[in-house]
Amino acid sequence: MNASRLWPERLRLGVNIDHVATIRNARGGDHPDPVRAAEIVASVGGDGITAHLREDRRHIRDGDLSRIQTATGLPLNLEMAATDEMLEIALAHAPHAACIVPEKREERTTEGGLDAAGMHNRLAPIVTRLTDAGIRVSLFIEAEERQIEAAMKLGAPVVEFHTGEYANATGEERARELKRIADMAALAAKNGIEPHAGHGLTYDNVQPIAAIPQLAELNIGHYLIGEAVFVGLENAVRRMRELMDEAR
Repeated sequence: MNASRLWPERLRLGVNIDHVATIRNARGGDHPDPVRAAEIVASVGGDGITAHLREDRRHIRDGDLSRIQTATGLPLNLEMAATDEMLEIALAHAPHAACIVPEKREERTTEGGLDAAGMHNRLAPIVTRLTDAGIRVSLFIEAEERQIEAAMKLGAPVVEFHTGEYANATGEERARELKRIADMAALAAKNGIEPHAGHGLTYDNVQPIAAIPQLAELNIGHYLIGEAVFVGLENAVRRMRELMDEAR
């Protein structure tokens, strides 16, 4: 059978625009507007917008969500903590997808994957309510068999593998991390779960991840916003898109 019939030919790129809002909030006011970033991503062929509404509202604000949804036809992937407040916000805005992530107020960025196995009882009603509302649920997890099994039990159709350890590793350690992600992507796909990946991906390290055939989507934010300072967001997204396509 042709491999193109087994795995997605085009690897989707979701762009996380949180840190446009971070810059805005550092000064106050309305500039730069993350909605403008979403419009630019749509204009250069991005496949989706990712935004993390944190409990402390350090970047994306509640009012940004509906504006982002109105501004483009791209699907919104709402990253959210497993809290009652965030569940109600997700249900009110009905994004295309909701990615449940671990969250600690003292962290600068998400430090690892969600312990879906250890949090089953907490996650189960949240996954059910989101699914019943027609919102596609994703779990941001480590690339571990135990966590994939938990996603299966919870009925989550998507998992997103935390690639931070891969991004921070070098040499043989990076090769081991890459193999672990590849093996777990294959396991997820075998069991009917669509695997995504993200965190810490750059021009220099994205291609080995993008070459994993089962992966359907990469979500990349901080690096692209950082590069946009120097080359513009259009060029940053286009270059990442080119590298992903070359890997496939």
